[in-house]
Amino acid sequence: MQVQHILKNKADDGVVTVSPTTLLRDAAKILAERRIGTVVVSEDGETAVGILSERDIVRVLSMRGASCLDAQVDEYMTRNLQTCARGDSADDVLRRMTEGRFRHMPVLEEGRLVGLITIGDAVKARLTELAMEKDALEGMLTNNW
Repeated sequence: MQVQHILKNKADDGVVTVSPTTLLRDAAKILAERRIGTVVVSEDGETAVGILSERDIVRVLSMRGASCLDAQVDEYMTRNLQTCARGDSADDVLRRMTEGRFRHMPVLEEGRLVGLITIGDAVKARLTELAMEKDALEGMLTNNW
């Protein structure tokens, strides 16, 4: 299954973005209110310059204490983004997330942000593929192929 199919099947295909100057406390509030695990950092809402996850916030809180919440997102965001394209396979995305130990991957098309894939999205896609393969094989066996 390709990333484009995953995006099409998502209930909400919007990507929540914040500017690099957003305070960490405001980003944390957005994450909590929207019940999401990450925000993409963007100056214009279309190009990604970084990503900030709940893990990033917890990590900096444990090292610097609550005073870090008054810092800007760009101080603690991940700058070296791992991204994918609509034509990439779910298996490839899942492998990259697993190897890199991260759970969210922005989807870019010609440098523009078009979606966000989570590890849960990729696992769900793989399970759907496996269920279809199982059904096809059972159908072949039932029909005495």
